[in-house]
Amino acid sequence: MKLLTYNFLTSSAIKGVKVGYPLKLHQVLSQREVPSDYNAEFLVRMIPRLEWLTVLEGAKAIGYIDKLPLEIPQTFSNDTDFLQKLHHVLFEIDITDGYLECPETGRKFTISNGIPNMLLNEDEV
Repeated sequence: MKLLTYNFLTSSAIKGVKVGYPLKLHQVLSQREVPSDYNAEFLVRMIPRLEWLTVLEGAKAIGYIDKLPLEIPQTFSNDTDFLQKLHHVLFEIDITDGYLECPETGRKFTISNGIPNMLLNEDEV
């Protein structure tokens, strides 16, 4: 699971959950680096859609918190160093095994072979 995917996942479908976002990367058991083509134009268009604090939490969970600034730079579209670091964190780190956790219920979702299992039990819907 890429951190870009993580930035958009929610557990709001669980009965009684109001927001369900952001999920917590409760535990990262394994991760790997997978090279990905750098596309600055795509990244610049994606940045306004990101929840930056969630990106930082994800970066912290995978041990990359020191790679990103606490705030998005004002001139991020011209900051090649920032864009390349963000690309690496969002697209080249693949969480292969671990757990996501609903912030409201504590319900854990397994990440196995890079795929988060967000299926709910019948009593949760």
